[in-house]
Amino acid sequence: MNGENWHKKSSRLLKRISITGPESTGKSVLAGQLAGYFHEPFVPEYAREYLQNKGTEYTLEDVLNIARGQLALENRTAEKADKLLFCDTDILVTKIWCSVRFGKVPGWIEEQFLKHKYDLYLLCFPDLPWEPDPLRQNPGDRDKLFELYEKELKQSGMNYRIVSGQGNQRLEKAVTFVQEIATL
Repeated sequence: MNGENWHKKSSRLLKRISITGPESTGKSVLAGQLAGYFHEPFVPEYAREYLQNKGTEYTLEDVLNIARGQLALENRTAEKADKLLFCDTDILVTKIWCSVRFGKVPGWIEEQFLKHKYDLYLLCFPDLPWEPDPLRQNPGDRDKLFELYEKELKQSGMNYRIVSGQGNQRLEKAVTFVQEIATL
């Protein structure tokens, strides 16, 4: 799918929701909870699968491969969705990841970020405890990274809401935000 038709599935409009933000902010859990609540599919984080064998020694080319894989997985999963598709990460994650880790963002990622828009970005606030994981690398930078995410979303004019809170409070906020766009 490309251009303005990337959102269309059959003759109806599919609403895509990105769950985005810094590491260890509950994105994967929230994506699964929302998918369960709305009885719709979610797209898992492709980077986790890609890096499972590779570890944290990766190149800029690896991040490009991850971005391509994430978009391909998203488009395959969209075929199973009815009205909503929840995406556990997005191209914004790879954009910020490249900028922070490599000091530059490939043109293709910049282009995809502006072209592959979501109906709603749920930006996860870093108010959850850090959970160690061999693939996570920035336990002390989550607030700074959150600011980068919010700045990008604001500057690009994206529709986003900040999801914060613990447990059911976090889920309830996210459900309310999704319901706002689901009725449009």
